[in-house]
Amino acid sequence: MSGARLIVRVGQLAATVLMLGAAGGSASILFVPVPSARAETLSAVTGAAPQASPASDATQSEQASDRVAEFGASLRDRWGAATNDAGDTPTAAVPAPAPRPALAEANGPAPGDQIGALIEANVKPAGPPPAVAKPEAATGATPPLPAAKPDVKDKAEKAQLVPAKLLFGGAKTAAAPLGARSIGYYSRGCLSGGEALPIDGPAWQVMRLSRNRNWGHPKLIAALEQLAREAKEKDGWPGLLVGDISQARGGPMLTGHASHQIGLDADIWFTPMPDRRLSEKERETLSATSMISGPTSINREVFTDEHVLVVRRAALNPDVERILVHPAIKKAMCEATGPDRAWLAKVRPYYGHHYHFHVRMACPRGVEGCRAQAPVKAEDGCGKELDDWFALLTRPKTPPPPGYKPPPPKPPLTLADLPSECRVVINAGAGTVVRDEAELVRTSIEASHHIIDISGEKRSEPIPEVQAGDGATAANGDGPADDAASGQGQ
Repeated sequence: MSGARLIVRVGQLAATVLMLGAAGGSASILFVPVPSARAETLSAVTGAAPQASPASDATQSEQASDRVAEFGASLRDRWGAATNDAGDTPTAAVPAPAPRPALAEANGPAPGDQIGALIEANVKPAGPPPAVAKPEAATGATPPLPAAKPDVKDKAEKAQLVPAKLLFGGAKTAAAPLGARSIGYYSRGCLSGGEALPIDGPAWQVMRLSRNRNWGHPKLIAALEQLAREAKEKDGWPGLLVGDISQARGGPMLTGHASHQIGLDADIWFTPMPDRRLSEKERETLSATSMISGPTSINREVFTDEHVLVVRRAALNPDVERILVHPAIKKAMCEATGPDRAWLAKVRPYYGHHYHFHVRMACPRGVEGCRAQAPVKAEDGCGKELDDWFALLTRPKTPPPPGYKPPPPKPPLTLADLPSECRVVINAGAGTVVRDEAELVRTSIEASHHIIDISGEKRSEPIPEVQAGDGATAANGDGPADDAASGQGQ
């Protein structure tokens, strides 16, 4: 090998060693001159003509080897003390390089692979090499396809996200074939084993048949039939026109009420039953009569003593928890009642309720899972409570401040918001599907435009989730019958 080529190779190796030292390595360095596999002309390096004398080549090789040794010695002096990984603790001096192997023949193969192996052995830290997994032998079988992404929501979980009013409000016409139970709370629950009030009875007729809301707990249905008979026999009331009770399986309704969900609420019209059987069309379009002429006064032309008697008859039932009427009607009943006033404690003033009175039964005894409402106070409620109501009803409305944005409406209840038993109730038995879910989603808002209210007027706007007559917060605590209210409720 020519001396010029050897110098070039040694320079390359020295540069590699310097780079490794700059990287913080502390391993010993082994210098291996690299002979060439073919002759290179001196002119490629120095521009001089090549020298063919063997003696001259040997002399140059010995001189280059001496220079490599001197260079290695200088490196050992420089790296005699190294630092550890943290850079703050001196470590033992780097050991002297191993003896150089004899140079290969001038025309022998270039030992590039040997140099790489020697550098790996002297620079990299000691330790077992990482295990490399050997590829399995091919068996000829086709590898399996990757599994499809699992659907994290099964059918039952997806049902949790559907508004519960779509599931209960138009799903099935028949009661759940289970034991009679009022499950949950008046505004957050469902009904199993419900019973339908016959649309015609000796002293009652059911209104708004298309809603299919004449279902209730058997105890409530029996109480309504008894009230209708006794009011006719003892109080001279012609008969009851019965409005909304509950759906076949209770639960939230598509439109209207916040309560009426567990089969223990019933609306009874103040309009007395006529002395004939109403047609189906009349039951859908006939208007009830309002009992008030203003926010704090009743209409004396339509409100009579018989109205007081029929409400009293309902309140005398020990299983009736409360009855909701408009504050002006409560005041009129206070004025018309003599010394026997205990029943007035159950008559609670509330928004709306001037076309009908709302009868609420207590949770049946021994029924698990029915949450009771806070009992009424043992006083007639004819004093300060009514004064506060009238102040509230006559208070002038104040315009909202500039830039005021009303809070967004509460999201509708889902099946996950109801007691877990309601999942069983909604799925029990086949029943009769009125409309499928997709159609309910599409038409529920549109249909609410065409619902005939108790007043006989079509709704100009979709009925909100909670009406003023069914869910607004009242001054006396008879607010919405839900978990956020004070426990009085509609």
